[in-house]
Amino acid sequence: MATYGYARVSTTDQDLTTQVEKLTQAGCTIVREEKMSGTTREGRKELDTLLAFLHPGDVLMVTKIDRLARSVGDLQDIVKAIRAKGAALKATDQSVDTSTAAGKAFLDMLGVFAEFETNLRKERQMDGIAKAKKAGVYKGGKTRIDRETVIQMKVEGHGPSAIAKALGVSRMQIHRILTQA
Repeated sequence: MATYGYARVSTTDQDLTTQVEKLTQAGCTIVREEKMSGTTREGRKELDTLLAFLHPGDVLMVTKIDRLARSVGDLQDIVKAIRAKGAALKATDQSVDTSTAAGKAFLDMLGVFAEFETNLRKERQMDGIAKAKKAGVYKGGKTRIDRETVIQMKVEGHGPSAIAKALGVSRMQIHRILTQA
């Protein structure tokens, strides 16, 4: 039986030190760190590694449930994966015990609030952008690709992959421009 810690922040300029210290003090023998958004499981390699490594009787520990997931669906999927391994989930700053009905309900409520907080933040961001556009302060992002160059390269017989490589952008961006043209 081992206790593994998972520390996560959303952006590279945020610090993981406090989470790592709490997890270490709580008895985690290994702490995996990740600087990725919690709104999706996609690309979270450290979490995937921990989930794959869990054995019966092990514990996956986080400081708060929102470090694990920001949506109820993802949280439930993660908890299901932990249970399937015969392991448990604990949080240092919240009394989470997934072995009881009350603990499961509390965990789900924490997931709902984490998702709610994310949705509120997105709404505030969109409101701010709308106000900035109305005030003439925000006009959208800078154009990074010269549309005429893309169209000209296509006329010259270059495929989307070659155009993307030549311009240092993704094929998806090239496909969007060509579809709109």
